[in-house]
Amino acid sequence: MLILGIESSCDETGLALYDTEQGLLSHALHSQIDMHAEYGGVVPELASRDHIRRALPLTRHVLAQAGKTLQDLDGIAYTQGPGLSGALLVGTSIAEALAFSLNLPTIGVHHLEGHLLAPLLEANPPDFPFVALLVSGGHTQLMRVSAIGDYELLGDTLDDAAGEAFDKTAKLLGLSYPGGPAISRIASTGTAGAYQLPRPMLNSGDLNFSFSGLKTAVLTLVNQQGDQLNEQIKADIAYEFQEAVTEVLTKKCMAALRNTGLDQLIVSGGVGANARLRERLNSATKRRHCHVHYPRLEFCTDNGAMIAFAGAMRMQHASTSDHSFTVRPRWDLAELQAP
Repeated sequence: MLILGIESSCDETGLALYDTEQGLLSHALHSQIDMHAEYGGVVPELASRDHIRRALPLTRHVLAQAGKTLQDLDGIAYTQGPGLSGALLVGTSIAEALAFSLNLPTIGVHHLEGHLLAPLLEANPPDFPFVALLVSGGHTQLMRVSAIGDYELLGDTLDDAAGEAFDKTAKLLGLSYPGGPAISRIASTGTAGAYQLPRPMLNSGDLNFSFSGLKTAVLTLVNQQGDQLNEQIKADIAYEFQEAVTEVLTKKCMAALRNTGLDQLIVSGGVGANARLRERLNSATKRRHCHVHYPRLEFCTDNGAMIAFAGAMRMQHASTSDHSFTVRPRWDLAELQAP
């Protein structure tokens, strides 16, 4: 079964072809980071208009890359939610229009399920069940994954997610958007122990997260510097901020493995690309004789490959679509059921 995947939930237009027998055949991504950077964040209207410009050329590109045509497709998967309403509508309407013209089935994919399953695209995928850390955009969640569609929420963020904290801290330090790569870049020149920031809910006894207070602590620290805030101080603050976030994420992941009795962890989402987080998790899982799996770096951010794969897994058991559609800007992952 050959599936075209379309991702357009926010500020990346992703297209991919996944074959259930041959695996991932091709993928392409256009990022809108440069366009949104001057505004310090995503502008929804601009994002939607750019998806319109990019989706069909990228579709032609991935088909040509794989040596396939539209007539070779067996179905089309698209991100139905969560995400920006306008951006989701672009991908959804293109998918349904193409499918209607080609008499193909379609399936709407949960964006976070795409991230959750992205490590299964790798050469050495984890076996079910496993613990998953989802650190994507506005989400920081720990899940027990027993099978596709069988997800149990173990812990969630009570306020700011880790990715939001990275973006807001970067803005406080006068760094570029997006905040994660910018913080990581200058943290590499920071001095250990120069400052102390809190580790929110590190010893809360549960698996929930909270990063709003950490961002506020950074704001207080920045304000204390006043005119003395120079590049080295920014690097020192970034270093300590990154240490605080990655320490909390690592400890909660280890607690989730211990509480569930599982020995496999997967990490998905944009923050999962952070080198310091990977270093900490690699070390912690090795000490406990557990295994940690990541998607390749290009699949940590939003991409069409994860949508094509998740759609393929579900479409094998789905009923035929009538091509009516809606988008779900807010959509709880726990609402999903097994295919």
